Amino acid sequence: MARIGIIGSAGRMGQALQAAIVAAGHAYAGGIDQGGDPATLAPHCDVLVDFSAPTALEANLDAAIRSGVPVVVGTTGLEERHHWLVDAAAVSIAVLQTGNTSLGITLLAHLVQEAASRLGPDWDIEIVETHHRMKVDAPSGTALLLGQAAAAGRSEVLDDVARRGRDGITGVREVGTIGFASLRGGSVAGDHAVHFLADAERVTLSHLAENRGIFARGAVRAASWLIGREPGRYSMQQVLDL
Repeated sequence: MARIGIIGSAGRMGQALQAAIVAAGHAYAGGIDQGGDPATLAPHCDVLVDFSAPTALEANLDAAIRSGVPVVVGTTGLEERHHWLVDAAAVSIAVLQTGNTSLGITLLAHLVQEAASRLGPDWDIEIVETHHRMKVDAPSGTALLLGQAAAAGRSEVLDDVARRGRDGITGVREVGTIGFASLRGGSVAGDHAVHFLADAERVTLSHLAENRGIFARGAVRAASWLIGREPGRYSMQQVLDL
């Protein structure tokens, strides 16, 4: 039984995590939210799960390092600077950072990379994501994760080939690019589709999230898997042994 602490415990994901921790037979070691000090929580945990905000990431990682506690980072909206912070923390502790903790999305990313590799650059790739009206970042962290998988399948860097919005007269589609479209509305927990389009045929790989419980269950599985690992940066693919 693992003692799991939550950073961002008062949010919707935090509440779903508390239920998932108990359902999985682990112990909820407590949580903090905005204004709380992660240094007061970390010493009482075997592992931390962070679903807070990018602005809090540095302090959260520092607290985990000081206590020698591994951490799962599921916070989205991270920028390049935040990934540097994760890399630096991974020198001292085990860190699993992901744009989506769903086991289904993890498998989907694996399939997307495989499809991109085998179909080749003649197939256009478009990623469409839909989320609830309250989501503040776009494209979603999951859409970017899927884009990175597609780019990796073609031995490309996503930032070099991503096209995140089209408006006005954009000209013909550039060969080899990966397009993104973001839809917002209602209470959608998260729908993602990766379209591979060629002349006269299309392949679509998709995942529909019906509630946040799937992300919480995946995060708890990742957290329990991370305990006892050597310092380093880990992924959800490793949790599923992909």
